[in-house]
Amino acid sequence: MLETLLIRSRAIPSEPPRRRGATTLGPEKDRFGVLKAVLAAVPWLQAGMGIAILLAAGLVPWATGKVLGAMDQQILAIDVNGEFVGDSRVAFERQAGNWIGKSYFSTDLSDIKTNLEKRPWIDSVAVRRVWPDRLEINIREKKPLAYWTDGRLVSRTGELFMPPNPDVAGRLPQLAGPDERVRDVINMARTMSDKLVAHGLGFSGLELERRGAWTLRLSNGIEVVLGRDQVAKRFERFITVYENRLISRSDEVSRVDARYTNGVAVQWKQVQAASGPKT
Repeated sequence: MLETLLIRSRAIPSEPPRRRGATTLGPEKDRFGVLKAVLAAVPWLQAGMGIAILLAAGLVPWATGKVLGAMDQQILAIDVNGEFVGDSRVAFERQAGNWIGKSYFSTDLSDIKTNLEKRPWIDSVAVRRVWPDRLEINIREKKPLAYWTDGRLVSRTGELFMPPNPDVAGRLPQLAGPDERVRDVINMARTMSDKLVAHGLGFSGLELERRGAWTLRLSNGIEVVLGRDQVAKRFERFITVYENRLISRSDEVSRVDARYTNGVAVQWKQVQAASGPKT
């Protein structure tokens, strides 16, 4: 009887003595361990730097605005640099003076540039700030190349403009033609002018008719009709005939028609009638 009870007692596992609070310590340790592992995996240095950069990005514009606002003051002087030939320095400075008293920092320099470049003679304007209270304006005027149709001027860059005082440009060649062909007229005029100078002749003007015919004018008053076709060839033929046959009587020649196949027709000032073709 006793032996049987002992065997049974061995078969039943004995439970270890319980201690107060022992049932809660294991799970808590597991939860904190997972939390610590997660926290340890976070790149705190990089995260801190990222937060600092975001804060700086937000604070820099605000701080810059505060600093500039504290430093800002009125524009007290404007310096204008450049050579004035067509425009008036006094009038230009008076218009630029409209920005006196404006904010040094908040004034838009591109507005000043755009406004001043509307003046007919002005080609370009450059504006910059000069600390602490000045603006510097550098101007460049348009350089007139010739007079154009209807009293306008054409610049060396091929721009047509109409100033109130075109006569300030002085003595210049007279070019004419459709506005959309202005560059063609300029290129032809330069080519002919260079060749005329090489032969001791002066260039006075060039006209391109809307139908495409060219007429050249020399500084000695002779008009040369070149027509629409083979213009370069006819121009060379005129040069040849002029040097061989007309140079000694150039003051008597009024008009030369080079639209002939093998020669030119000359109109004399005294007779005022076209002669037959000259070879």
